[in-house]
Amino acid sequence: MSGKVKILVIEDNPANRELFIDLLTVGGYECIGTDKGEEALDLAKRESPELVLLDIQLPGVDGLTVVKLLKAEEETKHIKVIALTAYAMKGDRERFLKEGFDGYISKPVMVKEFLEAIKKYLEG
Repeated sequence: MSGKVKILVIEDNPANRELFIDLLTVGGYECIGTDKGEEALDLAKRESPELVLLDIQLPGVDGLTVVKLLKAEEETKHIKVIALTAYAMKGDRERFLKEGFDGYISKPVMVKEFLEAIKKYLEG
């Protein structure tokens, strides 16, 4: 087992998912990625990530449903779940925090700010 922090990236846009995983890998994190909300709970249980970056708009099971599923399970409720979304209107951040997310990062991301936000969320 490596000592790297593991992050699960759930993003349906392949270019975005690859970008986030590349940035996080360069930042020293271990990453798992999927484009399906349906896989999130099983992956989180199997891989035990410290952090989940979760897109809101996903085909099938959306991010709002995924965060509720993750927070409802004993095995996954402790995992920090960060909304990673293009929804950046006034009030969106508060709405997502109310829905159960532990944090919020708006897209498009700026590399330095993205990695600083990840570090901040992991440190608590």
